[in-house]
Amino acid sequence: MTSPQDTLSGLWSLAGLRPNALGAVTLTGAEPVLPSSFRVGTAAQASIAASALAAAEIFRLRTRQRQEVAVDMRHAAAEFRSERHLRLDGKPPPDPWDSIAGTYRCGDARWVRLHTNFPHHRDGVLRILNVAQDRQAVAVALQNWQAEVFETACAEAGLVVTMMRSFSEWDAHPQGQAVATLPPLVMERIGDAPVRPMSSGVERPLSGLRVLELTRVIAGPVAGRTLAAHGADVLLITAPHLPAIAPLVMDTGRGKLSAQLDLRDPATRERLRGLIAGADVFLQGYRPGAIAGHGFSPAEIAAIRPGIVCVSLSAYGHAGPWSGRRGFDSLVQTASGFNHAEMEAAEDDKPRPLPCQAIDHASGYLLALGAMAGLMKRATEGGSWHARVSLATTGRWLRGLGRVEGGLACPDPTQKEIVDLLEEAESGFGRLTSVRDAARLSATPPHWARPSVPLGTHEPVWP
Repeated sequence: MTSPQDTLSGLWSLAGLRPNALGAVTLTGAEPVLPSSFRVGTAAQASIAASALAAAEIFRLRTRQRQEVAVDMRHAAAEFRSERHLRLDGKPPPDPWDSIAGTYRCGDARWVRLHTNFPHHRDGVLRILNVAQDRQAVAVALQNWQAEVFETACAEAGLVVTMMRSFSEWDAHPQGQAVATLPPLVMERIGDAPVRPMSSGVERPLSGLRVLELTRVIAGPVAGRTLAAHGADVLLITAPHLPAIAPLVMDTGRGKLSAQLDLRDPATRERLRGLIAGADVFLQGYRPGAIAGHGFSPAEIAAIRPGIVCVSLSAYGHAGPWSGRRGFDSLVQTASGFNHAEMEAAEDDKPRPLPCQAIDHASGYLLALGAMAGLMKRATEGGSWHARVSLATTGRWLRGLGRVEGGLACPDPTQKEIVDLLEEAESGFGRLTSVRDAARLSATPPHWARPSVPLGTHEPVWP
């Protein structure tokens, strides 16, 4: 098993940052903090600490002021379930889970997981099965399918379904083998640009730095929320025709401006180019090739704005036969062995998910770490940079941290038991109760200067 400090050190090394900085971090708490056989608390603590330490390092570069960083494991685990602890005007927001989403047995007795929380994904699955939106009808129809055949048919239709595999099955799968060759964070120099020092005399680590964010759901939005917590101007760009999950928008929208652009329109693409020309970071989390298909590949972005830091999220990594597939945390958990391993540990007879969207949240903090590492590299070495993270490589990293004996017996923390970790603020939706940032920085405590707002509230312009 890997200790939290060693886990943090490993992430810091991948980012290529100053090893001596690690002495400023204090990590408290111990496993287990959530009911799981995996070291979810360690993953939460180390990934949050890595992003927070990167912010502290940027602040040191800009002000010559060193500060201490502390992360408690219990608080980090609560932040990994931030959407679960969100309250709107004192009540849980409406449940966004679709009625047919979840796991089913197929005719070969293998399990599949359907992710149908976006209407077009749900409707596509129902078309393939030729049934109405009824859970029992879906279950009956899947008895006529083999799990892997159904998985492949859905992938070819642009849908999101995976078959449950064991770790050994995933390791033998061509995509599992490709993922095994990739680290959880890849930093690449993608172009030449002069050294661009960051301005000094700032109050917060990322003050005056602009992040253009094109993401949805959890991982990418968590990255943008994290950068906003350290003072960046984050402009979230969505599109009116794309579905969204309202509670996640509320939770991850803290600190951001929110505008909408439809990239199918050439004039709109020109507006995005104008925003890129004024950005320091371009963060995107759509299916591989989707944003690039509109003329915004990392190389094209670097040509528009030499010295920019591009940050990209994918589901299954940038290598292997599944590299272009859509995916979400729950699907990656199912495909890559986590649901099977937790099922075995619990002596259960059906797929068992992790106690939170751990792969999503960890990926979000790794994306933020990559963004800040790129900013430091351009300030000291010059160049344009590209940071890559995928859900599948984050999952393999989590698996590599080891298991927790008896971890499934850990009590599942309730809302009342984490009330000391919550804060309240007015928003564009009402009064939000949410988990505070788990990182404690001695000179620049992270906070969100802007409230969550409905998508498209602002104009697509920099403040």
